Amino acid sequence: MNFLSRRSLLAIAAVTDIALHARPLPVSAKALAARHNLPPRHLEPVLQALVRNGILKGVRGPRGGYELARERRRISAGDIVRIAMTAQEDEGATAIPESRLAELVVTPVVKQGIQAFLSELDKVTVDDLCKQAQAQEAVEQIPAVDFTI
Repeated sequence: MNFLSRRSLLAIAAVTDIALHARPLPVSAKALAARHNLPPRHLEPVLQALVRNGILKGVRGPRGGYELARERRRISAGDIVRIAMTAQEDEGATAIPESRLAELVVTPVVKQGIQAFLSELDKVTVDDLCKQAQAQEAVEQIPAVDFTI
């Protein structure tokens, strides 16, 4: 059973992928979509939400794309999921029950569970995910960047 929406999983995967591949050039949505076997149109709304909320930075131009807006150790999976959840809500929510039972009993219990879940995701950084991806060889080896002049 998966508690995260597809959008949340996609957002975490996209940010981790960008963290791994955004040097020396930003990652294009097209390249990102190809690596995850997705149509680019599925990615754009998620990527734009991440840009608006300061996780990613959009770079315009022919060699543009996306890169991290801050250090990968300063971005948690919880941060990413909160943004993805908010973006999904903004697109049009389904009807929720409006009753005393839902308001006084069900909603508080669910909110408490969600907070506990997000609290665990807050302990995992994008840096942790990148290190795990490299250790498990989940991505092609990325050459070290040498800044020596």
